[in-house]
Amino acid sequence: MRIIPAIDIIDGKCIRLTRGDYSTKKVYNDNPLEVAKLFEDHGIQYLHLVDLDGARERRIVNFRVLEEIASKTSLKIDFGGGIGSEADLEIAFNSGASQITGGSIAVKNRKKFLEWLHIYGPSRIILGADARNERIAFAGWEEESGEQLIPFIENYRKEGIRYVICTDISRDGMLEGPAFDLYQKILQNTRVTNTRITMSGVEDVEEMGIRLIASGGVSSIDELPRLEKLGCEGVILGKAIYENKIGLNTLKEYILKT
Repeated sequence: MRIIPAIDIIDGKCIRLTRGDYSTKKVYNDNPLEVAKLFEDHGIQYLHLVDLDGARERRIVNFRVLEEIASKTSLKIDFGGGIGSEADLEIAFNSGASQITGGSIAVKNRKKFLEWLHIYGPSRIILGADARNERIAFAGWEEESGEQLIPFIENYRKEGIRYVICTDISRDGMLEGPAFDLYQKILQNTRVTNTRITMSGVEDVEEMGIRLIASGGVSSIDELPRLEKLGCEGVILGKAIYENKIGLNTLKEYILKT
């Protein structure tokens, strides 16, 4: 399971929100690059970078932060927030993103999002499926679509989506533990088993499904093996790191063991 720290950006600064509420903004560092380098120094290879200004304005705003981190670290960055047009997509990839996460665009313009998926492939396009009470929320979590979470994911899985980031918004920033039951439910309902008979007559069973990245609520290192056992492909960590609930040295040890 990949360990993916998060850096959320407002006004070019590293911040965290609670349950997506912009009025709860807390600044942890004025220099996101400094934070990213600290992650890299502790053996971390991946970064979840979110442009919260962009999420509200529905266009990329803080691409210079992405550009700086991508050019001055070796972190593989998935970038989200405000990606709503081909121009935004090009800015993100040209600025160094390895993957982009589409949330609002996947809700508001399914046709366009699927075009991106088919052009760039499922290894570069992530579905952002964030929910409150199992209903999809978007636009920086300030709007709800009314769509049910699992059918939303499953419909995109059938179109070829493989990577899905899912945040239970009620848990985000609360340090009360991840939504284990929800992730188990998602994985159980989006897994397809293909069985074929080989030339030698032996059944070959292949399980195909999404690569689920859990996000929100992680509060201790002990929760990571539980998420891995469920089948999560990755986990995004935010406030647990910034509030020293999980130390970077502890994360480094965990990564080395797994």
